[in-house]
Amino acid sequence: MNQQLLVQDRIRKIVAIAIVIFLLFGLRLIEIQAIRAKGYVEKADTELSKSATLLAPRGTIYDINGVELARSISAMNIAVDQTVVNDPIAAALVVAPILGMTPAQLAPQLTGDRRYVLIAKDITPEKWRQVYEAIGAYNSEVLKTKEGISKRIGGFVPERSYIRDYPSGKLTSSLVGIINDQGFGASGIESSLNGLLAGVNGKYVYANGRGNIIPGSERVSVEAKSGTSVRLTIDRDVQWVAQNAISQAVSASRAQSGTVIVMDPKTGAILAQASAPTFDPSISSSITLEKLKNPAVQEVYEPGSTGKVITVAAALQEGLVTPESVFTIPYKMKVADQYFHDHEKHPTQRLTTAGVLAVSSNTGSIQIGQKLGKDVLYDYLRKFGIGESTNSKLPGESAGILHPVKNWSGTSLPTIAFGQGYSLTAMQATSVFATIANDGVRVSPSILAGVVDESGKYTPAKPNNSVRVLSSQTATDMRAMMESVVSSNGTAPSAAISGYRIAGKTGTANRFNSACKCYSGYTASFIGFAPADAPKYVISVTIQDPKGMHWGGALAGPVFKKVMSFVLQSERIQPTIAPKTTFTLTEAALKSSKSKNDKAGA
Repeated sequence: MNQQLLVQDRIRKIVAIAIVIFLLFGLRLIEIQAIRAKGYVEKADTELSKSATLLAPRGTIYDINGVELARSISAMNIAVDQTVVNDPIAAALVVAPILGMTPAQLAPQLTGDRRYVLIAKDITPEKWRQVYEAIGAYNSEVLKTKEGISKRIGGFVPERSYIRDYPSGKLTSSLVGIINDQGFGASGIESSLNGLLAGVNGKYVYANGRGNIIPGSERVSVEAKSGTSVRLTIDRDVQWVAQNAISQAVSASRAQSGTVIVMDPKTGAILAQASAPTFDPSISSSITLEKLKNPAVQEVYEPGSTGKVITVAAALQEGLVTPESVFTIPYKMKVADQYFHDHEKHPTQRLTTAGVLAVSSNTGSIQIGQKLGKDVLYDYLRKFGIGESTNSKLPGESAGILHPVKNWSGTSLPTIAFGQGYSLTAMQATSVFATIANDGVRVSPSILAGVVDESGKYTPAKPNNSVRVLSSQTATDMRAMMESVVSSNGTAPSAAISGYRIAGKTGTANRFNSACKCYSGYTASFIGFAPADAPKYVISVTIQDPKGMHWGGALAGPVFKKVMSFVLQSERIQPTIAPKTTFTLTEAALKSSKSKNDKAGA
């Protein structure tokens, strides 16, 4: 009996222990499946999957009519995790030929313990498919051998990428610019508007099958945000004519560089901005640091005779001269122990203010500058925007050089009066003439017309800032005076366009050479607008350091004519029929005209 009770007691204990064990297993199972399930899933995801950067496409750059100047095209990168390649030599033999490399070039990139090495950038999706299939075929064969998994190639990971494409090639390269290897703007609009154009990268995860991505396992974890597209004020057709014209002129004159700017004086919109020499963004060997610079806003130079319009306009505005005030113009004159002279030797003349501007007399401009005085001349230079950036949205824009009056020497006033002794950019010089063309109101130049969001919605840019510099009457008188420059008596008959009233000014300035800290060579320029009585467009042409012939009228005038003729015709601007308002250029002509008027009145 006691023996039977003992057996039953043992059985009860065994059952109790079993129940406790089952309860513990049950609790553990509940903990795994319910309480810690999320943690185990996350751990499994970490071990069995990896994440990669999901690159965001940059915004598109359009011209004013929606023509693409820069765009992003889908591509692929290939990265390698060296720790799971297993057999670098075999992997290089399989992959290198597909990527256009030799095994000797690729093998070192596959060897080591680095977890991320970029071995191919911006390849086509088809090229990645070839790499993936070649690795798969090799692994299938290896798994049949005794080495098996130990020789299996792994570690190759594709990344979605984008290639920056420039459909216009050389046509807009110095203006639009390029991006660097990190995908950021390196020059041009790509750089200055990088904050708009650059998107925000996202992330995606993929299943990690023994070091290789498992097809179809990709999953976006953080969406990439595309960059904002921008529409420029540039008209591709006008840009094409301007680029061809300046490229030919720079080549023919063996110049260092040249630039053309076409601007709407009322809005400040830049219709074209072409520079030479330029580069092809698709050919890396054609890209140099020098060519990446945009001379229109980054190269400063002394304007020479185009600067005389500021001196004359200021004197007119201040009531110190009229268009027909008469001056005695010697070939040379002495100021502060230094002689200044005109560009061509001549006997002493009696010229009107209009005549001084027409023949571009240095000694006449000095006399007008003396009437103004240092402080007033400096104030007008500042009013016209000299010494400050135009904020055109182009990168690296220089403010130019204009020293304060307190630093002027005895020769500064006469020198500055005829356009030397201070420096500006081609964009600033264009803005000066646009101010005269726009009835005396200076409007900030701009390259940005507006932005386009992901949905395609277009938002125009804010209107440019404007400030009145001259009265409407002064601007009108200046335009009439500047028409004489392109007449047979002026310095730029080569810029005249049959049937249209053209106004402008030539410039031939000594060029400062920073290498020798001396003057060496010339800057030849012509800036003008049309129609002169109601200007629609301003065009500047600047040619730096031409060899041989260096006169602004002879070199820059024909380029202006070619570009302006196209713009007027393409925009269907009708020739001006109204008679010109002209001013006499010499005292003799003034007396003759007065005599005729007196006789007519009698």
